[in-house]
Amino acid sequence: MIKVLIADNHPIIRMGVKQVLNNASGFEVIDDVSTTSELFNKLETTSPDVVMLEMDIPEINGIATLRRMKKEYPDVKVLMYSGQSEDVYALSTIRAGAFGYLSKASDVDYIISAVKKVSEGNMFITNELAQRLAFDEGTQKPRRFFRKLSTREVEVLKLLASGKRNKDVALGLNLNEKTVSTYKARLMKKLNVDNMVDLLQQAKALELY
Repeated sequence: MIKVLIADNHPIIRMGVKQVLNNASGFEVIDDVSTTSELFNKLETTSPDVVMLEMDIPEINGIATLRRMKKEYPDVKVLMYSGQSEDVYALSTIRAGAFGYLSKASDVDYIISAVKKVSEGNMFITNELAQRLAFDEGTQKPRRFFRKLSTREVEVLKLLASGKRNKDVALGLNLNEKTVSTYKARLMKKLNVDNMVDLLQQAKALELY
């Protein structure tokens, strides 16, 4: 029996995912939580095989939560899922230690196969994403730029794109302001821009907001 813990702040999503897994053989949803503090409290008393973690779960962003989980609960495998762009976030989350990424736009059947694959210690990405990563079409210029970015750079870019100042970004990611300025300069260089307006345009092209 594969024990699953669902972490998502949307009750309807939690209910839907729980129903899909409980209706399939070989799965048991042991609990569901709506915030990162609830998640870590639950991990103190339960031992899921797989945590399905929503990218934009409240309190701590999904990638920061993933990093903490990898440090404190290394045996728990994490499947990230989100309505955010698969092209951007799949690579970021896998680089940060997730065993897979599932878009909320994916077919329902993918939930079962993704959780099963991740529970076995295998990597999961959709066939569509695998094909897009393998074949870099001429229209995929923003995604090619994205591949140059580290996970932390994507986090910084997303927060900047959401309107946060350097100070707020530093607080949100537990960095100092000088480091955020360094990341911003690096982002501009990698994305081939020289001002914030163009940087935010690139963020928009990457579907970060």
